[in-house]
Amino acid sequence: MRCPFCAANHDRVVDSRDVRGGETVRRRRECLNCNRRFTSYEQIENIAYRVVKSDGRRQDFDRQKLLGGLLKACEKRPVALLALEEIVDQAEALLHRKEDREIATTELGNFVIDRLRNLDQVAYVRFASVYRQFEDVDAFMDELRSLLEASRKD
Repeated sequence: MRCPFCAANHDRVVDSRDVRGGETVRRRRECLNCNRRFTSYEQIENIAYRVVKSDGRRQDFDRQKLLGGLLKACEKRPVALLALEEIVDQAEALLHRKEDREIATTELGNFVIDRLRNLDQVAYVRFASVYRQFEDVDAFMDELRSLLEASRKD
């Protein structure tokens, strides 16, 4: 591993631990040349997962794009970044369990919306308003009413 400080190629591993449920290994390294420490992450080379759009187009699953959408929905809300990363991790785990390595955007969106509903209702409404592309105010109000009824039952 090349040192990010002096570019030497000699280091030793000081500490290793699993992160993200064992899918990634975090290693603390010490450069034997400049004695500075740095962190590296190892993970299995990802198999390309595809998202099938409603019009049939396929594109690569983009973890950062999903996280960005969640961050936008949770803007100025008391939601921890760790909680959003957990939703993205769960979505990736859903993809890993699929044999055909593809998922419809509707299935992925519903999966994420279900988790957001339990996490923060305002973020849920924001995400749903973009994801479900409500045709008019009545459709949006119907969604809000169902959310209010569900919260009253709890």
